[in-house]
Amino acid sequence: MNFPVRVYYEDTDAGGVVYHSNYLNFFERARTEFLRVYNFSQQELFAQSLAFVVKRIEIEYKSPARLDDLLNVETILSEFKKATIVFQQKLYKSDICLSSATVTVACVDLIKMKPIAIPDDIRQALQKVNCSI
Repeated sequence: MNFPVRVYYEDTDAGGVVYHSNYLNFFERARTEFLRVYNFSQQELFAQSLAFVVKRIEIEYKSPARLDDLLNVETILSEFKKATIVFQQKLYKSDICLSSATVTVACVDLIKMKPIAIPDDIRQALQKVNCSI
């Protein structure tokens, strides 16, 4: 799935270059929209006392994004386990990859604050995304 992102002034440092932590925000937005495409909103998940929380991120910065750039975040579901999902994400400006990340999220019961199995409805919807998971 692809998600467009425009770089705003608030995303940048004094030189107009995207501050390193804001790449994580771009990737987070894209994962949220990824779930929304499959009819799962963050509010609905919270209402069920569950959330997907970041367990691990590995990020590589290759080239800077700058003020007013129109970017695209590519999100691919690469692994699917009992309580975790691994996403491969890349941030592009045109066809140039500026950053890439491997993001592992865990499904968590918000009341107990412990990992739980991904609910069947979410599992079934996401398994249609990629037959290899």
